[in-house]
Amino acid sequence: MTEFDVIIVGAGILGLSTAYHLKRENPKKKILLIDTLSAAGQANTAKSNACYRNFFSSEVNYTLADSSVNFYLHLQRDLGYDLGMRQTGYLFLMSERRLREVSKLIESMKKTGRECRIYEKEDLKRMLQMRTEVEIDEEARRMGLGNIEKGVFVVKAGHFHADALTNYYESEFKRIGGQTLYDTNVSRLIIEPSEKLGLPDEPRVWQEARISGVKTNRGEFFASKIVIAAGAWSSSLLDPVGIDAHVKPKKRQIFVVKAEKKSLSRLLNTKGFNEEGTSPITILPKPLIVTKPEKEENGFWISCSDELGRKFMLEEDPSAEEEYYNYDIYLVLRLYFPQFEGVRPFRSWAGQYAINTIDGVAYVFEEEGLMVVTGASGSGVMKADSIGRIASALYAEEKYAELFGDKDFRVSDLGVKERRVEPEQFVT
Repeated sequence: MTEFDVIIVGAGILGLSTAYHLKRENPKKKILLIDTLSAAGQANTAKSNACYRNFFSSEVNYTLADSSVNFYLHLQRDLGYDLGMRQTGYLFLMSERRLREVSKLIESMKKTGRECRIYEKEDLKRMLQMRTEVEIDEEARRMGLGNIEKGVFVVKAGHFHADALTNYYESEFKRIGGQTLYDTNVSRLIIEPSEKLGLPDEPRVWQEARISGVKTNRGEFFASKIVIAAGAWSSSLLDPVGIDAHVKPKKRQIFVVKAEKKSLSRLLNTKGFNEEGTSPITILPKPLIVTKPEKEENGFWISCSDELGRKFMLEEDPSAEEEYYNYDIYLVLRLYFPQFEGVRPFRSWAGQYAINTIDGVAYVFEEEGLMVVTGASGSGVMKADSIGRIASALYAEEKYAELFGDKDFRVSDLGVKERRVEPEQFVT
């Protein structure tokens, strides 16, 4: 029987951050990180768009993101650890209706330090060579597309390399004595009575019991504390033991196009928004199509999160759907940005979000002696450092976690019973 102080199941970005901060705060503890794949961060973390921003109306969202981003910037700027961070900014394109809904909210967010700039539609047409008045097009009207009135440019925003952040957490975890075990599939959680009586099928309902270990293809491993950070697979491990992960998996897709056309190359290399000399990450108002510039690849990563009609379902190896790009994304994108006319993806992939369907913010809670860290709903890479610190504080039974930048965060705010997460109003 192999015993540890802590076993963490799942070496995605939340599991890695949790493992690192647990070991950093508890250097004498024997901590094991397990994953079914052959290396860390190879499932949905590797498929992430890896974007970041601090522009949220919810104080919880803002704090989790801003503190994490500050830590990542510290790693790159001060410690010289290259995460490939590119502060391109986010550009939210606003229809007249959407602008009415969020204009007061934007002003209040600016007063609390969430920096943004407003671009008029004339500026957007000139700088991006885009079409802001699409309602004159019959096809656009039939599709329910609206004109663009303004652009909200978020300054502290951009993208980075998810694999670089994965490598940082894993290497640091191992450097300070953490252990990893890959190619190790956890088939089930082991429940044992606190006091074994030798009865068949223990524990019985009247016995005190806890989750004491994991059964894997490499044998059984036991620990004083088990942490489930398995993302989209969390429910498949927790449902059989009667614990609700409060998350559901849903497929998300990314399509990559090359900027081989002169017009598309000019769009990619747009000047005036940022020091990177590139167009910002741009989000259309409806549907929420996202174009992310990738200068190193001379192209764009394009995505769109569909909701109604996209089933909640765990897929072991999801794949991107060509028709989704052709008939859902492309038909809209080319109307606002004619530069994409005739352009098709040369590469695509799909991953899965572990979605908290209530408020979209991660869960960090403990039940029956087991810790659960999941449900980041697509923002796990962006908020990973803060979430890992909060998980470490929960393990230590501390009321508050100290986030990077000396920010205190109430641990129970991400729990279940005393959860305190205000609705995110700047939903885009």
